Amino acid sequence: MLYQLRTYTLRTAEALDAYANIHWPRHVPSLRRFGVTTHGVWTEPDSPSHRLFALVSYPDGADPAEVVRAFLASPEQAADMDGFDLTDLVGVEELLLTPRLDLTTDLPPEK
Repeated sequence: MLYQLRTYTLRTAEALDAYANIHWPRHVPSLRRFGVTTHGVWTEPDSPSHRLFALVSYPDGADPAEVVRAFLASPEQAADMDGFDLTDLVGVEELLLTPRLDLTTDLPPEK
């Protein structure tokens, strides 16, 4: 499994609020149709940066760039973003992550 931390920078606090509370929740089932699992979505409390962080994963063998391209061109993504001013999304960063310790399976025995 390949993980990715996606960071979205929004123009205003209001845009961040709409993206976090309306549009990202719509993305979760839509992304699932493309094989993408959403593990969580976070924002920074009281931050002037207006950023949203999403941790997602792709199945083994998937090309994240291709999956994202297909999702962005899909009617699902268009429906998810209905009512959102895309000019309020001022930046997207993607960081691929390699798992090194899986806390669900790699825990050492308790002492």
